[in-house]
Amino acid sequence: MANITASDVNKLRQMTGAGMMDCKSALVESEGDIEKAIDILRKKGQKLALKRADRDANQGIVLAKTTDDKKFAAVIMLNCETDFVAKNQEFIDYANRLIDLCITEKPASLEALLALSIDGRTVAEGVIDLTGKTGEKMQLSHYEFVEAPLAVAYNHFGNRLAAILGLNKAVVEGIEEVAKHVAMQIAAMAPVALDKDDVDADTIAREIEVGKDQARQEGKAEDMLEKIALGKLNKFYKENTLLNQEYINDSKVSVREYLQKADKELTVTTFRRLQLGA
Repeated sequence: MANITASDVNKLRQMTGAGMMDCKSALVESEGDIEKAIDILRKKGQKLALKRADRDANQGIVLAKTTDDKKFAAVIMLNCETDFVAKNQEFIDYANRLIDLCITEKPASLEALLALSIDGRTVAEGVIDLTGKTGEKMQLSHYEFVEAPLAVAYNHFGNRLAAILGLNKAVVEGIEEVAKHVAMQIAAMAPVALDKDDVDADTIAREIEVGKDQARQEGKAEDMLEKIALGKLNKFYKENTLLNQEYINDSKVSVREYLQKADKELTVTTFRRLQLGA
């Protein structure tokens, strides 16, 4: 039997928002496996916040930007331990220099970005230097980019959340306004994938299993569980895949339909979203 500590219970509670006793019971049942414990809570009908309990990822800054030709967009997350340091001007200035470096050099990966230089110091060394000045652990934890006929960046107020996306067309009337609204959709609704076919097999299997267990606990017949679970899966697609989500400014249409109002062939090719603590 796994040794379940108070720290384990508290971590699960911070991740999910579930009650302490429910978290402890789920961890005991899952033998200490956090992901299995989350599924157990879901199967029991818990409404979970699913927050991440990593202190180092809770504070910092998220910035997104596009190149002047709007064909490349990048987003970064620079982390620190406290909100006090996140608001420090030197920390903010360094983050802005990092996103500018991304736009200028277009690194192919986070590792490539860390190897680039600012003032004769690699980014990796610069982050360590900043750690020495603030006394807090610093980490450049994320770097993502998109390339497309039209790339768009959206920074949410407070710089704790940002989104970037690519569209398959650049010359459409009102295209930048449309793109901005879709970027805000991504920021607000946190889709897990672009479309149904982009959801990974493990997530689909997990949602079907959770759906079956929920239906079983509702007393549904065993021969109906698969059908019910597939219905729940379709609801999952509608709520969690960008093109199938209800458009936040008009719930009568999906994001796909909103795009097609501007141009029948217009669509999102890819997107990225970063949020502190998520």
